[in-house]
Amino acid sequence: QVRLVESGGGLVQAGGSLRLSCAASGNIFTIYTMGWYRQAPGKQRELVAAITNDGSTNYADSVKGRFTISRDNAKNTVYLQMNSLKPEDTTVYYCYSKLRGLGSVRLNDYWGQGTQVTVSS
Repeated sequence: QVRLVESGGGLVQAGGSLRLSCAASGNIFTIYTMGWYRQAPGKQRELVAAITNDGSTNYADSVKGRFTISRDNAKNTVYLQMNSLKPEDTTVYYCYSKLRGLGSVRLNDYWGQGTQVTVSS
């Protein structure tokens, strides 16, 4: 079994910062991609940022220049530093990982339980 456990969400004023963390644990062989998605009520889940195992990153246009994704491969952990937060960033953020489990030849997708980020105006 593989688990993704998120932390760091909360309430912040507009212009403030939050740092999300997500640690993957369990029977993991190799992690390829880790990232963050978010989903507002009634909307599709959208990519916020992702990082591959070689350090390549991808960001949604709406967060470029404000959010920074990073990862610690030794800890199987991904971080999302969110600066200059806006009220429209308010929603649930989900950690995501594409990885290969022990004894598996396939890559599978895993999701965290979600963490709420609320930005007040």
